[in-house]
Amino acid sequence: MAVKIRLTRLGSKKAPFYRVVVADSRFPRDGRFVEEIGYYNPLTEPAEIKIDADKAQKWLKNGAQPTDTVKSLLKKAGVTE
Repeated sequence: MAVKIRLTRLGSKKAPFYRVVVADSRFPRDGRFVEEIGYYNPLTEPAEIKIDADKAQKWLKNGAQPTDTVKSLLKKAGVTE
């Protein structure tokens, strides 16, 4: 099972809100996921990023691969260097 840390989209049309989730890569973007580890709101100024660092580190140590967008969010949140 290939596990990825990625975004799932919520919110209405033209007002996106994202959850940072750990999901099997075979499932669709907004489909089933294993665990929610945070959220990202790009509409606020500055953008609001809240990620549980302990859960993120646990999944990264267990081999979960973050997407490019999540990798930059983890860096901004101070979870990774």
